[in-house]
Amino acid sequence: MKSGQAKAEIGADKTSAIAKGAQEFAQVFENVDQATNAMSAGTADPHSVVEALATAEIALETAVTIRNRVVEAYQELLRMPV
Repeated sequence: MKSGQAKAEIGADKTSAIAKGAQEFAQVFENVDQATNAMSAGTADPHSVVEALATAEIALETAVTIRNRVVEAYQELLRMPV
């Protein structure tokens, strides 16, 4: 395998991992939406709604932390002399 092909595969793996993470993030909030709709209809267990909200809170905090680290890395790259 050539070096360029290996780099392309590594890049594709990272891209697919990011896409998978984004899909899982969206699914967490879809679950919260379904749970809150079920609660407002009176068909949901309050415990499951609280659990879905807690999971969403953790997912959001994780996403914000990742975003902050990406921004910090980008800013560090901008500070590097060329």
